[in-house]
Amino acid sequence: MSGSDGGARDTQAFFGARAAGWEERFPDDGPRFARAVAELGVRPGDAVLDAACGTGRALPALRAATGPGGTVVAVDLTAEMLAEAAARGRSALAGLVRGDVHALPFAAGTFDAVLAAGLVSHLAEPEAGLRELGRVAAHGARLALFSPIGREALARRHGSALRPDDVRGQPRISALLSRAGWTATLVDDAEDRWLVLAVRQ
Repeated sequence: MSGSDGGARDTQAFFGARAAGWEERFPDDGPRFARAVAELGVRPGDAVLDAACGTGRALPALRAATGPGGTVVAVDLTAEMLAEAAARGRSALAGLVRGDVHALPFAAGTFDAVLAAGLVSHLAEPEAGLRELGRVAAHGARLALFSPIGREALARRHGSALRPDDVRGQPRISALLSRAGWTATLVDDAEDRWLVLAVRQ
């Protein structure tokens, strides 16, 4: 996950305490991750970034899509999440890197595709984070912002109402992406997922 200063510490504390049992809490999410990877359009040989990778649930699908000639790198802010990914054997599928999405340790234009699951609502500065993803993406690269549950369903799970200032709402997310150098091509806020696809301008 990502944040900055106090936000980063809060994010690390929240996800660090939950890393060990994270996937068991959401056992039905795997096929949704695979579907999002398919819609991202990863091609054999691509260089792909899994930003805020968590336990690396998307990594099997990303590695299968890139094939042996591709490169998959997974970044997360939380050491415990990366440790859980490694314990599940996912370091064999991708390079696991601890890092902050606000300041990624990669050269400009490195990646052909970027997946960011569960990231945007945890960014202290969403526009800055999306701009940083754009910096490390090649011209024409594809981006998928994803959650394996829709906004309304998530709000019900937490016993709350949708917030009007939710960064994931349309048209706000499209405007944020545009200012950060991306063009949104799809916003799908369904019951069982939230998926935004975009292309690097």
